[in-house]
Order: sequence, then C-alpha cells, then structure tokens
Amino acid sequence: MAALTSKPLNPWTSLALPAVLLAALAATLAVKTDLVGAAPAGPVLDEPLTVEIAPRNFDYRDSGEFFRNGFAVDGPIRQVAVRRPLTIMKFQVTAADYGRCVADGVCPPAEPGFAPEDAATTPVTGVSYDDATAYAGWLSARTGEVWTLPTDRDLAFAAGTRFPDDALGVDIDSTNPADRWLADYRREAARKASRDPVPQTLGRFGENEYGFADFAGNVWEWTATCNRRVNLDRSGAVLNDVSSCGIYVASGKHRAALSSFVRNPKGGGCAVGVPPDNVGFRLVKDTRWYAPLLGRLQGRGLAL
Repeated sequence: MAALTSKPLNPWTSLALPAVLLAALAATLAVKTDLVGAAPAGPVLDEPLTVEIAPRNFDYRDSGEFFRNGFAVDGPIRQVAVRRPLTIMKFQVTAADYGRCVADGVCPPAEPGFAPEDAATTPVTGVSYDDATAYAGWLSARTGEVWTLPTDRDLAFAAGTRFPDDALGVDIDSTNPADRWLADYRREAARKASRDPVPQTLGRFGENEYGFADFAGNVWEWTATCNRRVNLDRSGAVLNDVSSCGIYVASGKHRAALSSFVRNPKGGGCAVGVPPDNVGFRLVKDTRWYAPLLGRLQGRGLAL
C-alpha cells in the first residue's frame, strides 16, 4: 500500500487567505460605519462637465515671493513630472450652480456685483476661498464624489500654454533697484490696460490645447496653494521658506495673493499689484478609487 503524502502548502496561498479575510472585514466595517457606501446627501446632482488632462512633464515657475541678497527675484522654473491624469471642471462654477448651494444653506451668498443676464452660463464671482471650499464640500456630498480646489500647479498643468509667466525678466545678479522698478512698472501698466471687469459667459475666452476653457479670461480662480515668501542664498539654494495659509493664490492673467475671506479683490485684501478683475473658481475631481473613503476618514479626523 502506497504511503500517503501531503503536498507542501503554497506560501502565496497561505498569505493570500488572511489578506482576503482582512480586506473583507475592513470593507464590512467601513460599510457599517458609513465610511463607504453612504448615499449622497439630498437629491443626487449630475456631475459637472470635466476634462481629463493626460500625464506629461511640464515646466512650472514656483509661486510665491522670492528674494536673493535682499532683492526680489523671479521664482525658479523646474520641470514637473505628472504621473496621473488630472480631472478638472472644463468651465468655472456658474452663478446658478453656486446658487443651489446657497439655497441648501451650505454656501453664503456671493457678494453683490454684476447681475448676470443668464446665471446658468455666467461664472460665479464675489466668492471667497472659504466660500469655494464650502461649495466643494457641498458638491462632494451631493454627488458622492470628492471635489477639491486645484493647486496653482494643477491649474498650470491644465492651462498649458495659457498659463501666465509672472517673471520680471531682470538679471538675477543685478543689484540695481531701478531695473526691478522699471520692470515692475511696465508689468503693472500692462495689467491695468488689459482690465475687463464685466464677467463674460462660459466659452467667451475659448479653449486651450487640452479643451480646458476660459482660463486667464477676466475671472481669476481660487487655488489651494498658500502664499509663500522664500529667501535664497547667492547660489539659489533656499535659506527659508515661509508659507502663509490664510492667504491663497488666485490664478488667472497673473497670480494674486488674497486673504481667504476676500470676495471683492478690488477692495484689497493683501493683493499685490493690480488686483484681479473678478474671482471665481473651478474644482478638480479626485478619481482615486479610495478617495471617498479617504475623504470620510479625514472628515472624522481619522487620517491626515
């Protein structure tokens, strides 16, 4: 009679079974605690029209105020490698869309300004950074997806050739303050000459090479990027980098630094130089499969 023999257990099988059981347990717990699978709050909204920007490498000039040896200099340009597609609203949030958030009691009313003839086709303006983040939370709850403000780098990536270069174009080694004064004067004069205060309807400023519409028109866009003040040494290395996360970058024809509560940039609010004509916003969609779970964990203070 042949002896009975047993085959050794496949090590991958021994590892896979506990992993599957752990994943199943975690999924069950997440559903039971409403971390995933929770229905959107209120009637489900249709998602806004978006464009997907394919990954690529691109040159990006860092935002912020840069100083070298006590003189203002242009921020450095570096090549950024984007590895994942960016899903971003094709158009800015309209006055009508924002009005739904106001009607739900989540967003405060936009500051009275220009009354659009058609709220459904005109970007909302007169909104602060705080208002924009409130809308992002409301839209996330109503669609079951995760929407956030883009960073300045996100907008540069999506805007492509339409993203402005704020460089003064002064030799970094120049110690003559008159060079910087003249360059800044010419830049600010050009900005004043191009002012166009009345918000235009969607599509008025056309699309870029990626189908991304209306960027750098006359509505600047709030970003999640904090304003920075950076001091460089003689070689260009960073000595210190101080971020002010109560002041955020609004990007458009040029970058502007605005306090988070400012709705009307013409009234000041830490804007440097010529203020934006108007300030509105658009949002990016987090398409990672675990984004809703991560968002709920963050909302409960359970994740960074």
